Order: sequence, then structure tokens, then C-alpha cells
Amino acid sequence: MYILAINGSPNRKGNTALLLEKVLEAARAEGVDGKIFHVMDALKDQENPFCMACSSPCKEVCHSRSAGLKEACDLLEGAAAVVLGSPVYFGTVSAQLKALWDKTRAVRSRRSLVGKPAAAVSVGAARFGGQETTLKALHDMLLIQGMSIVGEGTEDDDAGHQGLCAQKPAQEDSFALERARILGRRLAREVKRASK
Repeated sequence: MYILAINGSPNRKGNTALLLEKVLEAARAEGVDGKIFHVMDALKDQENPFCMACSSPCKEVCHSRSAGLKEACDLLEGAAAVVLGSPVYFGTVSAQLKALWDKTRAVRSRRSLVGKPAAAVSVGAARFGGQETTLKALHDMLLIQGMSIVGEGTEDDDAGHQGLCAQKPAQEDSFALERARILGRRLAREVKRASK
């Protein structure tokens, strides 16, 4: 039983990865394990990193040629909950994260994520730099998989918001670091509720 955090940034040690790790730390403190997957690991060995919709329904041809993509989808399907993270690129998600998510069509066909809790993390260069529009795009991606969106609120904190928004450098954004802790707690509690 684990929460999968997908780092949609090309930077493995950047702001998005830092916040996702903080979410997972808080989940672990609640007794739920966490794993992080870097989107670049799914894209690095692909001849064409972008989905071409070569078959419908998806026959996963590209999955058989890419160990990273297969690992990403296996981790995704095995997760009890998912948190997607992306930096803001022109007001929306990174191309790298979108490329990976487009290649999860077969996961969607299997309905293996339906009803699982999911959340989103976004980091921008400015305080109002497109974080909420990026969260909306992340939510849409999760909803199309049939997942249940949660915000970063708990019964003993507050009702929360749409998800975690931060300004870089994330390690200096004390509000975002606190929201990451709350989001991790919320996801862990949703996972435990679902497993009862």
C-alpha cells in the first residue's frame, strides 16, 4: 500500500520534487508508504516520447519497448493513491508530464485507477504564476482516469484548497511546506479509509 508521487518536472532535485517528497514524508508519518517516480525515467528510452494514438484501444506497443514507461504504469496501477506534481510551463503542466500521461490510455481502459484518491502539486516562478491553472489541468488528467480528487485539508487543520501551490524556491515558501504536510496527511488518511 503506497502513495505514488509523479514528478512532472525534468529536474529531479527541483522545487516540484522537493514538495512531493514533503507530501510523502507526511504520509509516512501517518503510516502510509510513498514512492516517487520521475517522469524523465519514463521518457528517456523512448524513440518517440509523445503518444501517436497508434492503436485504439491502446495495445501498449510503446510500453513493450520502454522499461521506464512500463515501470511508471505498473507503479501507477499498483498505487493506493496518486499525487501529480508539475512546474508551471506557460500556465499549465510540463510537456514531459503530459507526454507520460497521454501514454496511460491503456491504464484508463483497464479502469485500474477509478475511485482512488488523488491530489496535485504545482510550483511557479511568481506568487501568481499560473499555479491554479496548472492544478486544474492536473485535476483534469486525474479525473479522466476516474480518480477522486482531494485538496490539502484535514479535519484537524482546515478545509483546504484545490491542492498545493508554491512559489520557487519552494524550500523558502513556508506556507507551501505546511500545505505539503497537510496534503500528505490527507492522502494517507484517505488511503487508510479506503482500505477498511
